[in-house]
Amino acid sequence: VYIPRLKTGGFDTEEYDKGDGSYRLRGVGRAGTYGGSPGDLLVIVNRDTSKPDVQQTILGNDGTEANTREPDVQRTIFGNDGAEMVLIPAGEFLIGSNDADALDDEKPVHSVYLDAFYMDKYEVTIGKYKQFVRATGHRSLPDWVSKSSPTDQHPVVGVSWHDAMAYTQWAGKRLPTETEWEKAARGGLVGKRYPWGDAIDTSKANYSISNFGRTKTVGSYTANGYGLYSMSGNVFEWCLDAYSSDAYRSLPYRNPVSGGSIASIINNFANVNNHRVLRSGSWYNTALNVRCARRHHNTPTNTNDYNGFRCVRAVTP
Repeated sequence: VYIPRLKTGGFDTEEYDKGDGSYRLRGVGRAGTYGGSPGDLLVIVNRDTSKPDVQQTILGNDGTEANTREPDVQRTIFGNDGAEMVLIPAGEFLIGSNDADALDDEKPVHSVYLDAFYMDKYEVTIGKYKQFVRATGHRSLPDWVSKSSPTDQHPVVGVSWHDAMAYTQWAGKRLPTETEWEKAARGGLVGKRYPWGDAIDTSKANYSISNFGRTKTVGSYTANGYGLYSMSGNVFEWCLDAYSSDAYRSLPYRNPVSGGSIASIINNFANVNNHRVLRSGSWYNTALNVRCARRHHNTPTNTNDYNGFRCVRAVTP
């Protein structure tokens, strides 16, 4: 576990205990001393050995996630909106980036544990969103949306964070936390820039150099290791969290979310007015901005021709 911005001199164990029972410092005692330069300290920890009810992952020798066991959990399900969802296994992964071009808000790289969840295989489409509008009377999409996403098989754009939240409630799902989103995007790879590896590739993502100039139909590119499509480029994807530039230095180890609990955000979403996280980058963005670790944000009322979303659902609703 990385302890960020450790100061030279004495420190107390409790200052670095996440407080959720997921780990504790070993070999430090009640207090300790660090005599090096201020910076990050790597500490061996005594992890909680309790096992979740679904598949766990560990890091294999090849740097990918390796399954530790195969529980009796469905790999794919269909949500209330008819969209196929795939299982993202429980386990620990490394979030963030220390690459030379990583932005400050992507640091430090640190370990996070997530419970298993299901995620939409594709971005929510124009067709699915139209079903939602017809069923609920929610506001229709602006006419200009058709210029970027012309058919029902294209990802929906022109939706605000509030629109996306309303859709998820109708569909019996929710938006992913940004930690869930990044784990899902990495597809089991560790420390790679993109869902497929470190080299940008126009055959694997719709971004600015692809010169397509708008969205492409969902499923146009190869799926990542978890079976998810277009987790890099095509459309930005709204996340549940409030944006914080220093979130990675303060959020808990287990199932982190910024800006309140998942339940409190969902229950009060209509009153949310602070910036929300966006991930993935879009058809409009450069290679730097479609990396797995890249964090974007905007006001929850923002709508444009490259903002979309996909949904998640807990394994046990």
